[in-house]
Amino acid sequence: MAHIHKKMKKGRPYYYIREIARVDGKPKVINQVYLGSPERILEMAQGGKGMPEKIQAQSFGALWLANLVEKEIDLAGLVDKVVGEKKEINKTPTVGEYFLYAVYNRMIQACSKRAMPGWHKPTAIQHIRPVRIDELNSQMYWFKWDQVGKQQLEKITKKFLQRISELEPSSSDCFMFDTTNYYTFMASDTESELAQRGKSKEGRNWLRQVGIALLVSRDKRIPLYYREYEGNRHDSKVFLQIMEDMFTAMRKSAGADATLTVVFDKGMNSEENIGVIDAREDINFITTYSPYFAEHLIHVDLDTFMVVDTNKNRKLSREGKEDDRLLAWRTRGEYWGRERTVVVTYNPLTATKQRYGFEKKMLHLQETLFEFQSKVNRQAPYWRKQSVVLKRYKDICSDLHIPSDLYNVDFYYHDSRLRMNFRKNHYRIGCYIDRFGKNILITDITDWTTDEIVQASLDRWAVEDGFRLTKDEAQVALRPLRHWTDSKIRCHIFTCIAAMALLRIIELRLRTAGVDMTAKAAMRHMYSLHSCLLWLPGKRKAMRMLEDPDEDQADIMRAFGWKIAGGVLQEI
Repeated sequence: MAHIHKKMKKGRPYYYIREIARVDGKPKVINQVYLGSPERILEMAQGGKGMPEKIQAQSFGALWLANLVEKEIDLAGLVDKVVGEKKEINKTPTVGEYFLYAVYNRMIQACSKRAMPGWHKPTAIQHIRPVRIDELNSQMYWFKWDQVGKQQLEKITKKFLQRISELEPSSSDCFMFDTTNYYTFMASDTESELAQRGKSKEGRNWLRQVGIALLVSRDKRIPLYYREYEGNRHDSKVFLQIMEDMFTAMRKSAGADATLTVVFDKGMNSEENIGVIDAREDINFITTYSPYFAEHLIHVDLDTFMVVDTNKNRKLSREGKEDDRLLAWRTRGEYWGRERTVVVTYNPLTATKQRYGFEKKMLHLQETLFEFQSKVNRQAPYWRKQSVVLKRYKDICSDLHIPSDLYNVDFYYHDSRLRMNFRKNHYRIGCYIDRFGKNILITDITDWTTDEIVQASLDRWAVEDGFRLTKDEAQVALRPLRHWTDSKIRCHIFTCIAAMALLRIIELRLRTAGVDMTAKAAMRHMYSLHSCLLWLPGKRKAMRMLEDPDEDQADIMRAFGWKIAGGVLQEI
């Protein structure tokens, strides 16, 4: 519903026409047109000379900000140089521009390629970077992206990530690595080497999926390397295949003389992988280790653990929550053929959450076992064989993701009829509970303090945060993959990684300017900053004016060296 909105600026009222609608259940401004001061509105109402014949509002701020940051990279020019395409006047956008406009969309409000023309139309794209909007359709994307080969895209990716790292150079010699996968709705009979059924990290094992490996710098969290891979390949096999390329990217970032450290999780652990790292004297590793293979480390008394000096622990101390602080215990042991440094951490908050979830599962399992017992003891159909009942019990435990030995399930015969009893195995339950909140870290580093090793492992959230952004439904939105050939899937993944990298640069620039705001929040604020086209009587060309920014918008623009004065964009 449209209404008049008043803003007070330096003691004077200014008026706007606003349209508000519910978005995701919350009221949100979807359109805003500047009217002016009361004197100007009076003049317009009396048919004054300055009354516009027509007004058109266009979304300006977010697209302007994305273009401002991208201009330092020149993605379109980079792609066209690799592909060998030249821009022709009044012709369709180049291959590079098709990548560019897709990246803009992913940075602001991700949509399908089919919806791309409609998404661009209400924006000020023609003012920011002119394009024939109708050409940005799914058919043309298919045609243009089909001109980019796998090797060309790999070259484009390397050049782009190199420019990103030069724009925001890292000062760290520690890097975070992780993998994830993204489901697709691709039919089983559609040919694809990338989209395969495997263990989905989102539990959708019945869908075909594509995996992505990602390396980021510890301090800047800028992507330095990524690789897409088949959805049915194990993480450790992928790690082995890409290790040398990954080390090359790390070396370019940290410098020729730096001793590098790569942090990864237990999914990458294998004798072969660790052996490759051991063979490199200039590279160290920190990894997690499965408690299943090191029970003796898990059951160490908590009195042996010491408080770790981390930012989170210091904050908990200031808040008087000393009992919630992260603890650690350090030792040494032989793993993968060599003696390593071992650190076991204990997080009381995580342990409490896991204990709560475990007790709910145990209660559910107990109720299920009472139901099983009733059916067995009354000789219900299909409940008269011990092997069948035992299999159903193990299936229930598997569904709950708990071991099947937490209860002792006994069978016996009475009057030639099968009977069932069950009781808790308190020893096994105690051993299982002892794992809660504990994590095992193994590293070949000997000269770091326990605090430094633990903090480096905790900082792996930097790469996990990047993956969370790619799975955001509104921004970046790498999945679900709406492309049905491997070449288009690779192009789509590149645009998403590029969008993620540019959004990270926005965050870094804001932080440098003292603005504590995520890129997602910045884009949300800037999206509501409009550019207005006014058609005045007697003038053939429309006059463009920008809205007066609110406080958050002004802070964002100031961080990049710009401001709006009198409806005009000006460099500070």
